[in-house]
Amino acid sequence: MIEEFKKFIMRGNVIDLAVGIIIGVAFTAIVKSIVGDLINPIVSLFLGGVDLSGLFVPLSKAEYASLADAEAAGIGVFAYGRFLMAAVNFIIIGVVLFAFVKMINELRNKTESAPDSSPVPKGPTTEELLVEIRDLLKHSQKA
Repeated sequence: MIEEFKKFIMRGNVIDLAVGIIIGVAFTAIVKSIVGDLINPIVSLFLGGVDLSGLFVPLSKAEYASLADAEAAGIGVFAYGRFLMAAVNFIIIGVVLFAFVKMINELRNKTESAPDSSPVPKGPTTEELLVEIRDLLKHSQKA
């Protein structure tokens, strides 16, 4: 059973998948930082200092100063600001992944469709082969 597990783990596609997941997690952290630390403050500046990720609608009649206060009180909230941030994260990740996959596919197509650099040796034509066979047959009949 251990040998089967070793074979499974050492197959190339399992290792590639693991590396892809690790890179994806790291990339997600970078995108969240870009959105939260760069994009959100710029949007907030244009909205008059409103923190976009903190926008919410309480699902009760009481009013709360912030999303954290409403959550601490234990009431339900419609946190549409968080949803907007998640949507922006998704769009950025999707665009970057699309560009990356497109680049990889173009590189793969170039390597697959690149003509072989070694020249193909020119072989005899069909007529030349037939003439050679005829001559060999004539020569073998004389002998």
